[in-house]
Amino acid sequence: MAPADGDLHLLPAFLLSTALLSGCEQTPATVQQPVQVAAASDLSVAFQELGQLFEARTGQKVTFSFGASGALAKQLSQGAPFDVFAAANAAFVDSAVLAGACDAASKASYARGHLVAWSKGIKLVTLADLRRSEIKRIAIANPEHAPYGKAAREALIKGELWRKLEPKIVYAENVRQALQFAQTGNAEVALVALSLVAGDSTGQRLAIDPALHTPIDQTLVVCRRGKNLEGGRSFAKLVESPDGQALLKRYGFGSAE
Repeated sequence: MAPADGDLHLLPAFLLSTALLSGCEQTPATVQQPVQVAAASDLSVAFQELGQLFEARTGQKVTFSFGASGALAKQLSQGAPFDVFAAANAAFVDSAVLAGACDAASKASYARGHLVAWSKGIKLVTLADLRRSEIKRIAIANPEHAPYGKAAREALIKGELWRKLEPKIVYAENVRQALQFAQTGNAEVALVALSLVAGDSTGQRLAIDPALHTPIDQTLVVCRRGKNLEGGRSFAKLVESPDGQALLKRYGFGSAE
């Protein structure tokens, strides 16, 4: 027979606690954190699709922070809690590892990027066409922290065009912004990643000879300060998997070498 309300004080303390809590709801399980991915701007189209594939297969959410590889590496060195860093250049991954933010053992090359000249309305036949008088501004990503900007500058230097074209150059924070400059008329041409315009039919593009610049070998690494380390590892595996590689190829990326 259950004790009357007035007899509750006679119960041992642990039984009293059980009695008082038995009608309460259980504390909800900890909600799994989304996988946080820091990714180079040239991945902003391809990784959105890859993220959907990852969520469909794993049931885990993934969020992306796109930017210039150098800027993202700096954020990681300052403690940003990313689970994965997918850079457009191995050197920036190395700097994140050196800062203790990422795991060197997980470093992997996942793609090779390609550089193109894109214009909304001007057809380019050769890179030398950038000297044409109707081209007043040429947008590139800042070479100091953006691999595609560095490749663009190298290509113009090796093509013996930099000195003549430098007055026309306008710098963007990242390769995605460089494309936006050309799309919005703030530049006539942008030197950008093929991956951003692979499915685009609104403009003209000219492939830039990869021999004119250092290879854009894109590299990823799993990071230490994120809140979903296992999810980060799973996302990195998907990028490197045959399905991930096939998806990247559709966006104009070459195989990692």
